[in-house]
Amino acid sequence: MEETPSRFGPGNATDPLSYYQTEGDSPPCRLKEGDKGPVAMRVLKRQGTELRSRLRWAVIRAIYDGLPDFQVRRLEGMGFGPFLRLEELAPDVALIQALKERWDPECHAFLFPWGHIVPTLEDVVRITGLRVDGQAVTGTTYTSYQEPVERLLGLEVRGERSSLVQRTALQASLGVASVRRKTGEGPAEHMDRMTEGARAVMAEEEGEVADRDLWRFLTLVIGKLILGTRGDPVGCRCLPLLEDLSSVGNYAWGAALLAHLFDSLGTSSRVTGVAGFFPLLQVWAYYHLPSLGRGVARRHGAVPLLQCWRFCRDERSLRRQVTMIHDALDTTPFGHVQWTPYVGESDAAQPWVERGRPYFGRDIWLHCFNTVVLLHHRLVARTLGLHQAVVEFPSRQRSWERPGRSFRGIQQVTDWTVRERRGTEVVSEATSDEDYFRAYARKYGAQVYKGSRRPLDPEGRITSLEGILHSTIQQRNDLQAVVDQLRGELERAQQMVGSASSSREDPGCSVLEGQLAAATARAKDALGQLREREQELRTALARTTALEAEMAELRLRPEAAEATRWRQEAEAAARWQQDAEEAVRLRAEAGDLHMQLVEERHRSNMLRSEMRGLERALALVGRSRSVTSQSGIPSGSAGHYLTGSSGRRRNEEEERRRRERAPEGSETGSRVMAPPSPRPPEGTGESG
Repeated sequence: MEETPSRFGPGNATDPLSYYQTEGDSPPCRLKEGDKGPVAMRVLKRQGTELRSRLRWAVIRAIYDGLPDFQVRRLEGMGFGPFLRLEELAPDVALIQALKERWDPECHAFLFPWGHIVPTLEDVVRITGLRVDGQAVTGTTYTSYQEPVERLLGLEVRGERSSLVQRTALQASLGVASVRRKTGEGPAEHMDRMTEGARAVMAEEEGEVADRDLWRFLTLVIGKLILGTRGDPVGCRCLPLLEDLSSVGNYAWGAALLAHLFDSLGTSSRVTGVAGFFPLLQVWAYYHLPSLGRGVARRHGAVPLLQCWRFCRDERSLRRQVTMIHDALDTTPFGHVQWTPYVGESDAAQPWVERGRPYFGRDIWLHCFNTVVLLHHRLVARTLGLHQAVVEFPSRQRSWERPGRSFRGIQQVTDWTVRERRGTEVVSEATSDEDYFRAYARKYGAQVYKGSRRPLDPEGRITSLEGILHSTIQQRNDLQAVVDQLRGELERAQQMVGSASSSREDPGCSVLEGQLAAATARAKDALGQLREREQELRTALARTTALEAEMAELRLRPEAAEATRWRQEAEAAARWQQDAEEAVRLRAEAGDLHMQLVEERHRSNMLRSEMRGLERALALVGRSRSVTSQSGIPSGSAGHYLTGSSGRRRNEEEERRRRERAPEGSETGSRVMAPPSPRPPEGTGESG
């Protein structure tokens, strides 16, 4: 194998993943706002943009059921038995999406109005049953994994410089050539068919063939379930750690799961979804945030705890669900957060919890090959039943740097295995959470609100007062418990004094009674002061909330005035446009009227010319009569000629009008009438 100059060279990083998708699924399609019903849920299950992943949980369970008994015993010895027996949990896409949007990559924790909160190693071991103690899952990465893949799995990697192997080829080598469900085949029959296929190819006796079967199965489990990716191929960077099967159980695979999950949550906001075993986040939220009502409890007492829950399906659109979750998180009372949900849980049936207990409650480095992330447990001291003290909030040294992650280049050589996995124990001497809430509000301000009705609180005044009020209520409750305890002891002391006085006087009992009475009085006074302070804080919170609302209104007034001015200008522009359109219309009408006026003028001119012609004709007729009477020419010929000239002009005018009305190319219309020829005068002829 070719080794890179760096101990952690260009390994293949994993990116966000999604959930269950079977081979042959149709391409992802988008849901619209308000889509409901079973069809919408099936579409949501294939929604590629919000949460894409192929965990192959059902396939892995079918192959596990087909393993021979000796292979199952080997997996139990490695510590994978409880994890592999888990039943598939339907994904809560909206919850995972909302949690990812509240992740802070600088401190590796979720940001909520009530402070930081983050899954811990105790959550991992109780929910999944995976081991969190032991050796770190780390080692040398290589530019090519072709040699170990061929030697251990008998397969090929996707490319020359790759750590991925084709999932279909790996599944086929385990007897599951196709996971597509046949027509008319039910879920149980589908699982039985895959199990029988796996059982048919598995070696029945120990040996090299059985070892290869186990290597293949472990690669599929780790590469697609524990450290799952968004893509279809399977990562095989774990092969160097799997080569010695007797030492596989010595590694902290649960800690690697948490490191891989933290790393994928810290990806860019443009990348939606989560890579890794995201059902851990679901069940973790069900325990710590029960007021969301996203999970339904079942199988009380089952271990690991993932088997105790099922997803309460919601048929509303994904966008609507995410918005409602953010609104609920913004308004969740601080007292409804369960910081210690496992108190009272019996550990007798969970030996993996006892083995991992030395690693609980520590700031500790989490290793996952070339990814090393620090679990800042000091930010969530309340999960240990302690008050949260003010601590230095982690921040990245460079704007482009992802905190706690190794540089994947050949110019930086870092041996991450020297990090101490045992970490530092978290302690807190704080007597209240007030100082932490003030510092938290100054650091994050309004960033902790993500809902649609988030308040305008840029300086975090409301958040700080809510936190201080919650801390005061906790102190009041604690002091009330102390007062009740002192009252009980005082009553017992008084009973003892009463019984002793009947027999003989005991000065010690009287002194004890006096001390208890004084302590009870002091506790009552302190309790009264706390109640007064609680009332003052409630009044201050209401006053601050009202002031913030007034400030928001004052900030919005200039914007409202500007919007009013813009609206008036828009209305004026609209009126100007309407006036312009009206002017254009009036101009068009004026043009039409002008054309009609021109035609009327033309007609009047024609009538005038005709009238002048008639007047001239009448004058000629009068003269012709006088001439005829003198010369003896009949008057009918001259009158006929003049009448024919006037008719000819009328015919020409009518012909011109017909041509104007007739369409172009038309050959219809009346022909021009030829003027009548004058008849020869009567009485003329050849005379001899």
